[in-house]
Amino acid sequence: MSNATKEADTKAVPVRVSTATKETDTKTVVLRVLFYLLVVVIIVFNLFPFVWALLSSFRPSAELFSTKLLPTQLTLAHYQAVFKDARFVAGLINSIIVAGCTVLIALGLGSLCAYALGRLPFRFKGPVLYLVLTMTMFPTIAVLSGLFVMLKTLSLFNTRQGLIVTYLIFTMPFTIWVMTQYFRSLPKELEEAAYVDGASPLKVFWDILLPLTLPGLVSTGLLAFIAAWNEFLFALTFTVTDTMKTVPVVISQFSGSSSFEQPWGSIMAGSMVVTIPLVILVMVFQYRIVEGLTAGAVKG
Repeated sequence: MSNATKEADTKAVPVRVSTATKETDTKTVVLRVLFYLLVVVIIVFNLFPFVWALLSSFRPSAELFSTKLLPTQLTLAHYQAVFKDARFVAGLINSIIVAGCTVLIALGLGSLCAYALGRLPFRFKGPVLYLVLTMTMFPTIAVLSGLFVMLKTLSLFNTRQGLIVTYLIFTMPFTIWVMTQYFRSLPKELEEAAYVDGASPLKVFWDILLPLTLPGLVSTGLLAFIAAWNEFLFALTFTVTDTMKTVPVVISQFSGSSSFEQPWGSIMAGSMVVTIPLVILVMVFQYRIVEGLTAGAVKG
């Protein structure tokens, strides 16, 4: 009887193992399906507004309020109207100048500050760094009145220079914070060897450490450029004439043939002209962006 019992138990074990394996495989398949469904929902949720705007920019005016996803015919009339508008062209040029100069100044000054906070020994580095981080937490509307008074006092109101100064308020702290973490991740041996050879701190920064931070500079500069390029509230408040307004403000002030008409076709076309170059830049430098933003977390 005992031998029969042992044989029965031996035969029953594979059945239990097989059942447990099947249950595990089923759970794995279900979790994988749910994961991919979640990914699809997130992708559709984020891309649908962009795709709809892109298709609307090519729709004829008569089909702008159609519920069909694909237009029955395509037209470039909205893009032609946008580029014939002198305000849009001037706004595009202003945005390029303001965002480009803001990024260059933010990277230049921010890298020096980040090098000092990340590599040089001095007291109160921690409080200074957290003070810089605190500056990014203020809502822009809270500093609007103070900046307005400052620009009027300095005679920078309604100028590109005034916009560049105000844009540094949100691009500089971000640049300093990210680049500080990047400088801290670099090996100290490089710096120590340069000091032994008689190099000054500024020479160490310029000739040795700065070239190594290229991924961080690219990622930080690109994100700062996107923030300055899309900024709306400062540009709306601190510019008055059409020759000084940036392109987001110009697009928001497009008007139709009457006060009751909203030119959605031109608005969508202008938005695509502004957005697509940023998408291309991000796609080209996506690996640099990831490398620059994660380097400080995985090195040293």
